[in-house]
This record gives sequence, structure tokens and C-alpha cells, in this order.
Amino acid sequence: MAEVLVVVEHSGGEVKKVTLEMLTLARELGTPAAVVLGGPGVAAPLTEKLGEFGAATVYAAESEDLDGFLVAPKAAVLAGLVRSVQPAAVLLGSTQEGKEIAGRLAVKLDNGLLTDVSGLDADGVATQVVFAGSTIVKSRVTRGLPLVTVRPNSLTPTPAPASVRVSAVDVVVEQSAKLARVLERKVEPKGARPELTEASVVVSGGRGVGSGDNFKLVEELADLLGGAVGASRAAVDSGFYPHQFQVGQTGKTVSPQLYVALGISGAIQHRAGMQTSKTIVAVNKDAEAPIFELADYGVVGDLFKVVPQATEEIRKRK
Repeated sequence: MAEVLVVVEHSGGEVKKVTLEMLTLARELGTPAAVVLGGPGVAAPLTEKLGEFGAATVYAAESEDLDGFLVAPKAAVLAGLVRSVQPAAVLLGSTQEGKEIAGRLAVKLDNGLLTDVSGLDADGVATQVVFAGSTIVKSRVTRGLPLVTVRPNSLTPTPAPASVRVSAVDVVVEQSAKLARVLERKVEPKGARPELTEASVVVSGGRGVGSGDNFKLVEELADLLGGAVGASRAAVDSGFYPHQFQVGQTGKTVSPQLYVALGISGAIQHRAGMQTSKTIVAVNKDAEAPIFELADYGVVGDLFKVVPQATEEIRKRK
């Protein structure tokens, strides 16, 4: 079977969940092969995890040129690898960097590109959710090979251990790809809570929470459940919570095992970012709130009375 190249999303020596999802998807299309782009030594700590989810080959493209500049060198090296390997498909994460690399790669290869794909069949037909989750379309790249960016949390990653072969990639980057240098990196402090897009439990607050101070109620419930904190666009726009925690069409997409929506009406903008959650619990005082159409369990009531009772009951059972 032909190889399917999966461009690895990683941070701090750890493989991100979207990469594991892409490896799971790649197994249905061909033989998964992971592509690690970064500075010297970046591939070694990632190899075991990549092999656990089916990567038969890890292409290690390691160079200071890939770490010290913006994405242009990565796109150039990836284009050379695609021409050499002739894969059945190329998968990248639908992240800010992933989509930029994909766009540059498409231009270099004179290839079509599909973004925010949630599924890809063996014959190259992709599934995309558009118009804030209201419509599902089927698309196909008509020029070149299937080149797609995969929307995070589109499927559940499943292990399929494979024997990994590491293959070093010669990194040759022309000067024209090194026009924007990275001068400084600032790592955002990581709290005790799990990453929002990778958490199995997410507790989100909306405009109904009332204020930033009241978000302590949301945080307390999230901590008791070992989950992450999210917020609706209305809550973010009102200044209740930082934008990086926004769930929705213009925020992050989550697909946890449990999603708890507190004081969120359920506008389509928000639903687009969480409607694939396995179990959805909503608390809202408006019985006609659209969120109840989506929820598996709904509580019509004042969240300031309901949530403290829930947290107290959880503490008793711990």
C-alpha cells in the first residue's frame, strides 16, 4: 500500500491529539508515515508515540532552518518529500500553522487543497462540515493528490502499534524561504487543567454566568471533574473569560466525552464548536434555549443554584 504522509503536530516533546487522529484516519487510506519537522533532536521523543498509533515510518526533517524561521522552510522541505515519496495522500492538522503549510505546499505542487476535513475515504472523497455545522458536503481534490487539513476532534484516535523505521530527511532550504526569522518565543504558562482541545471533560460558561468573577463557579466544577474550562463567544466578548478558551466557530473545536454548558443559549456559532461531544449536559433558566435541542441531559434552572448543588454532590462521591 502507498504511504499516507501525516505531518506531526507536536509541542514540548509531546505529540498532539490531532496527530493521533490523523494517523488513525491514515490507516484507512494506506500505510501511515509520520513527518516530523523541527530542530535537531525533535523526532526522538515523539517516535514511540507515533509508532503506537500506526506510523510505520517516521520521516525526521531536523534542522535549525526549520526551527529558526516561519513556516516557509517547512513547506519547502515537505514539498521535496512529497515529490520523492509520491504518497497516496498528505494530511495536516487544521491548525494555524498546519493550514499555512498546506496552502504553501499546494502552491508548490500545483495541487488542490481541502481544509477543515472531518473524514476522508479511500477514494479521496472528503467530508466537510460547513455553514457553522448546518451542512455536510462531500468534496474531492481534482488536481493532484488528496491534500487535506484535518479538523481536530473529528474522530477518536485508536492505537495500532507498528514497528517504526526512522528515516532522516535531507533539509535543503533556499534563501528565499528564510526571509522571516523567529527572534523570540514566549511559552504560555500551562496550568493544571488539561488542554481545551484535548480534554475528555469540558465545562463551559456563557453570558448567563454574569461576570468574570462568577466564572469561578465554572472553574470549580471543571476542576472537580478533572476537565478544562471553555467559554462561549458571548462570554468572551463580554470580557468574562480570555479568548483562547472560546469554543465555537470562531474559537476552538472540542469533542470531549462530557460537555457541560452553563448559561449558554446554544447559538449555532457555539454549537459548531462542540456538537460532536459524546454527552452534552446543559443548564439554563430559559426552557426554550436552543442548547436543549442538542443536549442529552438538560436542567431548566438557575445555574447559581444548580451548579453548587452538583459540585457538593460530586465532592461527596469522591
